[in-house]
Amino acid sequence: MRSLYTIVLRLALPLILLRLWWRGRREPGYREHVQERFGFYAGDKPAKALWVHAVSVGEARAAAPLVRELKRLYPDHTVVMTCTTAAGRDTVKQVYGESVLAAYLPYDYPEPVQSFLERFRPRLGVLMETELWPNLLAQCERNGVPVALANARMSEKSARGYRRLRSLAEPALRSLAVVCAQSEADAARLRELGARRVEVTGNLKFDVTLDAAQLEAGRAWKARLGRPVLLLASTRDGEEKLLIEEGKTTALVVVVPRHPQRFDEVAALADNRRTRAPFPAPQDRVYLGDTMGEMAFYYAACDVAVIGGSFMPLGGQNLIEALAAGTPVLLGPSMYNFAEATRLALEAGAALQAADAREAMQRANELLGDPSRRQAMAGAGRRLCEAHRGATVRHLELLRQLA
Repeated sequence: MRSLYTIVLRLALPLILLRLWWRGRREPGYREHVQERFGFYAGDKPAKALWVHAVSVGEARAAAPLVRELKRLYPDHTVVMTCTTAAGRDTVKQVYGESVLAAYLPYDYPEPVQSFLERFRPRLGVLMETELWPNLLAQCERNGVPVALANARMSEKSARGYRRLRSLAEPALRSLAVVCAQSEADAARLRELGARRVEVTGNLKFDVTLDAAQLEAGRAWKARLGRPVLLLASTRDGEEKLLIEEGKTTALVVVVPRHPQRFDEVAALADNRRTRAPFPAPQDRVYLGDTMGEMAFYYAACDVAVIGGSFMPLGGQNLIEALAAGTPVLLGPSMYNFAEATRLALEAGAALQAADAREAMQRANELLGDPSRRQAMAGAGRRLCEAHRGATVRHLELLRQLA
């Protein structure tokens, strides 16, 4: 099956390159370092390397506590962090600076993957969440590189897709040295699909430390504003208009789209934007948060956060940062990518879930008028995050057995 997969992938190369060029029209980063996607890397080779793959923004941020501890345990090793998206690479630079070597993961052809492995010769590979590339994992096994799937999640929807491609997915999962699953439900699905060693280690995102300076700046911004703030966080295509149209509110609506290439598009719905006016005017009703890496600021600056990606069938976005900041959270119906964190937050009373955008905005307005309930939800969110810390330690116990 993998041979057929590789043939199809080779035939698709012109389309892959066309898509890369097309995405580069809106995100120039896709037109940079293209040679890395084919296994050609510039610069000096690290003498010793650990490899962590974080496909995009969320995974790059989630990996931070794990990368920090790996660097502490193996100070003589270079951490090579690969990603797939341009935004992911920008996030790696933003979060880690020069403390890691940032690169694109090559496309899943045997030759570029082998070139990557020969150049960096990693002692250990760590794939974040659900990155299962058949040729990559086969070449790692052939080269004796142990690979762990960290912070692993597997929704029932994703599992159905893997079952349809079982002859391709099962060998990839079986080749993993260990799978660190977020929850028992994730672990059960991964075992059923073929993973051999699966341990429940919890969610690394509970271990991420929010930037204290950003939190302080957000609180100061809100105090100066002097009016309620409703945050639409990490929104996806179409959600901004839907929520704004349903949200008749006296609060300032701050919109922070998930993808930076959509900032200009969403600006058409806003009265002002942060990069042009660091502070909104008194008459502004909708304010665009068009900056990267400032989610802690936005969560601290709002009274209630509505989490995007959950009002379209997209599986939602990360709600844990908002909980950690002590922000009451409202969710839409589609949160399957964060099912366990959603369940925990709802049970703890730190979040509310609505059936659609209209109900979400109605409930947001109710919360804006109920400071005591907001305070209770804020405390519940902070306690929940504190109670579920420790995933990094549990990951490291397993990774040290491989490295």
